[in-house]
Amino acid sequence: MKSALGALALALAPLLSLAAPGQGHMGQMDHTNMNMAGMNHGPADIGQPAKNPTRDIQIDMGDNMRFTPERIRVKPGETVRFVVKNSGQIRHEFVLGTPADLQAHYQMMLQQPDMPHHGMGNSVSLEAGQTGELIWRFPKQGDVGFGCLEPGHYPAGMQGKVVVE
Repeated sequence: MKSALGALALALAPLLSLAAPGQGHMGQMDHTNMNMAGMNHGPADIGQPAKNPTRDIQIDMGDNMRFTPERIRVKPGETVRFVVKNSGQIRHEFVLGTPADLQAHYQMMLQQPDMPHHGMGNSVSLEAGQTGELIWRFPKQGDVGFGCLEPGHYPAGMQGKVVVE
């Protein structure tokens, strides 16, 4: 009986944490164990977190709702370190994804603006004045989008593109 109750408690724990107030998105959903935040495409579609970058790319995020630069060129198979600085006065983030995935994630952020993003591997969320980094390998040709998915930022134009050619 005890083992059956213990198993039931373990099975229900994730559901109970979603309903608990004050714990994050949807009762605070943590993206840590989600594949690209439940997005339609896995990391293999746009690349994956990596080590040993071949070069650094500086990205600035500002309160003008723009990334500098907005367009980046990399080669297929290249691994880059994005050194991301929030030069603004409010929180911004740099999230890699397909346009469809970024839009879907943005809609989720509208409903759950305090959702933690740690552990996803494809994002850096920074408070004002902070700098962070993300190392990513781009395996194949194509375009990979990036954006700030803080509510209001993405539709205001805070988005860009990595062209892999």
